[in-house]
Amino acid sequence: MQKKVTFKTRQDFELSGVLHLPDNKVTKAYALFAHCFTCTKNINSAVNIANALADEGIATLRFDFTGLGASKGEFADTSFTTNVNDLIDAANYLSEEHEAPQIIVGHSLGGTAILAAAKEIPSAKAVATIGSPSTPEHVLHQLEPELKTLEEQGEATIKLAGRPFTFKQDFVDDVRKHTIDIHGLHKALMVMHSPIDDTVPIKEAEIIYKQALHPKSFITLDKADHLVSKTEDSMYAGHVLARWATRYIDVKEEPKVPASKGNVVVAAQTSEGFLNRINANGHELLADEPEKVGGTNLGPSPYDFLSTALGTCTAMTLNMYARRKKLDVSKVIVNVSHDKVHAEDCEQCQDKDGEGKSGKIDKFHRSIIIEADITEEQRQRMLEIADLCPVHKTLHSETIIETELKENDLKGE
Repeated sequence: MQKKVTFKTRQDFELSGVLHLPDNKVTKAYALFAHCFTCTKNINSAVNIANALADEGIATLRFDFTGLGASKGEFADTSFTTNVNDLIDAANYLSEEHEAPQIIVGHSLGGTAILAAAKEIPSAKAVATIGSPSTPEHVLHQLEPELKTLEEQGEATIKLAGRPFTFKQDFVDDVRKHTIDIHGLHKALMVMHSPIDDTVPIKEAEIIYKQALHPKSFITLDKADHLVSKTEDSMYAGHVLARWATRYIDVKEEPKVPASKGNVVVAAQTSEGFLNRINANGHELLADEPEKVGGTNLGPSPYDFLSTALGTCTAMTLNMYARRKKLDVSKVIVNVSHDKVHAEDCEQCQDKDGEGKSGKIDKFHRSIIIEADITEEQRQRMLEIADLCPVHKTLHSETIIETELKENDLKGE
């Protein structure tokens, strides 16, 4: 799940970001991703790596630096220092609005900026660079044809990747004076680099790795280009990064719901809104509500579960009937929807005396597809059999629900 976000920098510029949240699972931790020089948050590698981290349960924020993409500000007024400050501001945003990032990742010059910002992000326990130079000054080789013009005129427009960017001499001076204390990082470090990177040679990764203290790891992104543009390369990088990082971060453990043989046990923490954890006779599930009603959509809603009960029971009953009657049925597909309707609009809604009911009632619509080589008469008979499904009968019968208050004495079995 992707969610657009904005946050303010210390210079009061509004930056644009996208927060990738895990689908159908509880978030284990948060990560911050920094894109490459003059790129934006939407570069394929950034999107894919954020998706891979989210697949592993790690929520990830990617954002546009000041003056790039959808973020405010003028690129010409930015520098390596402003990029570092943007990263610190992004980490503060996560801390205030969500959860402090324990993983910080940067691609190319974004990785160099991550190394520079790491000491100012105390929550970060795992730091990763991807195709990154060991010093910010390395980026000047891309500006080399215009360095003399910059020095003489103080400003120049330079084409990078086919797009014009305005640079000032201040940018050059800033990267030249900036030093990074990799030796004093004091955080777990992962260095990822391609041996065929023709933008940032792999010797830069070697320098980063040698200067860092343990724990440190090196992953070769074999055959990947500098932008890690192939989906398989960037997804691989993201998944490896997630597995590595979990050794060093505090992973949020999901509360366990004790099993009660033959029963369904539901546990919900008040602080987690509508999220429920379920142990259905040893099978662990999540229940939730959609975002539009205040939930986090990490699981089906209670009525989704009720519809599921009707649908699965129907499919089981029909397939059991087909097997018993030796019918040539290959598949049964049941689609169930639930709604509240006005009783007066329902032809079937009469009480036992034949009188119409008032108010709103629950209506389940069930459509059935039977993939089979059978006659029309046999299909109609199977439609009748669908109404004999036990859950269908339960929904139509009078039901007793007994409720008691008791002490928490459930034990895992």
